[in-house]
Amino acid sequence: MAVVHDTPAVNPPISQAGLEQLCRDAVQLAREQGASQAEAGASLDAGLSLTVRMGEVETLEHQRDRGLGVTVYFGSRKGSASTSDFSASALRETVRAACSIARYTAEDDCAGLADAELMAKEFPDLDLDHPWDPDPDVVIDMARRCEDAARGYDARIDNSEGGSVTTHRGVRVYANSHGFVGGTPSTSYSLTCSVVGRSGESMQRDYWYSVARDADHLESPESVGRKAGERTVARLGARRLTTRKAPVLYVPELARGLVGHYLAAMRGGSQYRRSSFLLDREGSKVFPDFVQFSERPLMPGALASASFDAEGVATWDKEIVDKGIASTYLLDSYSARKLKRKTNGHAGGVRNLIVKPGHMTYEDLLKEMGTGFVVTELLGQGVNGVTGDYSRGASGFWVERGEIAYPVEEVTIAGNLKDIFLGIAAVGKDMDVRGAIQTGSILVTEMTIAGE
Repeated sequence: MAVVHDTPAVNPPISQAGLEQLCRDAVQLAREQGASQAEAGASLDAGLSLTVRMGEVETLEHQRDRGLGVTVYFGSRKGSASTSDFSASALRETVRAACSIARYTAEDDCAGLADAELMAKEFPDLDLDHPWDPDPDVVIDMARRCEDAARGYDARIDNSEGGSVTTHRGVRVYANSHGFVGGTPSTSYSLTCSVVGRSGESMQRDYWYSVARDADHLESPESVGRKAGERTVARLGARRLTTRKAPVLYVPELARGLVGHYLAAMRGGSQYRRSSFLLDREGSKVFPDFVQFSERPLMPGALASASFDAEGVATWDKEIVDKGIASTYLLDSYSARKLKRKTNGHAGGVRNLIVKPGHMTYEDLLKEMGTGFVVTELLGQGVNGVTGDYSRGASGFWVERGEIAYPVEEVTIAGNLKDIFLGIAAVGKDMDVRGAIQTGSILVTEMTIAGE
């Protein structure tokens, strides 16, 4: 149970040190009010979001957000409260509200902080903070160049959903009554373009994007725009397929979704609730021998790097899948206690999960597939996490003799995730690193494709 205060912030701290002190004060106030344990998290975020459409500025927004959350434990009773007001009076009221709630909630033997000995003690510089405060004219020019490159790619591109630039810089701090205090300043920047093409009765939309911690590492606006235009034009004249079984190749940006289904099934919450299609499969073979999932949370500059998780637990390198075998569940402290284990630093999810690439390029994978379906867009939410049944609307390309034959739309791909995982034939070396899961294309030996 939690309570939220929406009062406006008053004189918020503007530095990591200020947030750290705010969290320490919250924990101390909770202990003074009788809490046996307490934790607090605070954040400050600022950024800009801009969209240019058909050459004109459509939106230009500056955002500033702040928040403080406090959780207290009275034995095994838990209460939480949050606020966006950083004033001393609001801090006291937020802590008081959390303590009041905790006194009336049901007992839960698994509630509480992660064990003190698991707290992070080292905080290496992970190269996550690259401040960039561009003049709006610079950002407008980037978005306009991106959209112009897409619209100019082909005469069949006749409309646009815009070119967009977003910037973000923030700092997040976590503290608890074990004496742990840790903060992480970070930045992220993105450049996106989406356009619409038309040929006869066929109308298609597609996009491309680039994201990075350092604005200097973004793809050029022209490159992002051309890619969006190229992808859109390639989809024109899409056909439907008759129902059949065939190999399916997931491009990297969609392959990470397959990996995500595995991770969801192996989360501690899914396991202790007995609601996973991979129930009790730790130590079992789930993938072919060549499949390896490695977590590397301390990679400098990566988009999901962190030296500690959302509970202050130190992160470390792990093999999540080792030679096709499910090596471990993904546990926070609560789910670990439910399963009579210890947390392994996954409060808040995985951090830089890398699917080991194979030796084949995307073009090699097409040749390896011979005849089959490349899926480039998925629709709907037809995934049952309890049974593993998988059915998603899809678009993409039909492949014959190892070459793209024609675009495809309005089909459904289906199977069971247990079979899909064991049926992985190859992972490409065309790695997409734009997220917490980094993978190349994934080729599945056979799936059902439902069409006309």
